[in-house]
Amino acid sequence: MNKQDLRDRVWDDLEESGEARFPFPPHGRIPNFNGADGAADRLADAPEWNEADAVKANPDSPQRPVRRRALEAGKTVYMAVPRLADPDPFLELDPDRIDDYDHATTIGGSAELGGQVGPEAVEPIDLVVSGSVAVTEAGARVGKGEGYSDLEYATLRELGLVDADTAVATTVHDRQVVDEEVPVEAHDVPMDLVVTPGRTIRTGASGGRPGGIDWDLLSEERREEIPVLDRFEE
Repeated sequence: MNKQDLRDRVWDDLEESGEARFPFPPHGRIPNFNGADGAADRLADAPEWNEADAVKANPDSPQRPVRRRALEAGKTVYMAVPRLADPDPFLELDPDRIDDYDHATTIGGSAELGGQVGPEAVEPIDLVVSGSVAVTEAGARVGKGEGYSDLEYATLRELGLVDADTAVATTVHDRQVVDEEVPVEAHDVPMDLVVTPGRTIRTGASGGRPGGIDWDLLSEERREEIPVLDRFEE
C-alpha cells in the first residue's frame, strides 16, 4: 500500500468509527482523535519526557494536550512557523512568560503569546514530538504528505539543535498504528516512541535518521520560500 492510500484508509477509518475529533473532517490533516489527552498523559510518564527541558512540537490539534502538559511541567516549547516561511522560523512558548497555558497551546494563542525567534535563540531540543496520520510499531511514520515535519527535523539537525540521540515521539490513536509495510525514504524520520491512550511502544528504531537537509529533494521554489535555508551551504 502506498502512503496516500494508507492515509486515505486511516482518515476514513477514524471518521467512520467515530474516533475522529474536531476539526472535521480528519482528511487532509494530522487527525485529532478520541483519547488525545490520555496519550499525552502516557507520554508524560516516559523517561525521555521527564528528562527534557525543551520540546519541539508540531502545532496540530491532537498534540495540543502534549504542548499544554509541557508548559505545565515547566518545559519550553518550540513550534515551527507555518512552512518555515520566515527568517525567524520558530515560535517559543516560555512557561515563565505565559499565564494562560490553555490559550497558548492553540494556533492563534501560540502566535499571540509566544515569541517568534531565530535559530540562535533556540535552546538545544531534548525531545521532538511529531504528529502522524499513520505509524508502524517499528517507527515508520506517515504524515499528511507535505514533507514539512521531516524538513523541520532536518533543519534542526543542520543547526545543531538536535542530534542522532534526540528522542522523537508521536501520539496517535490505536487505529493509526498500522501493520502495513510503509515505504521509508532517506529523509523520513523514524519514531522512537509511539504513544496511544492505552500503550507506549518503544520501536527500537535505530539508524536511518537524516543527518541534515537532503538538498536534492528541494525545488528552487521551496528553497526560496524558506529563508532559514540561506544560512546553510550545500
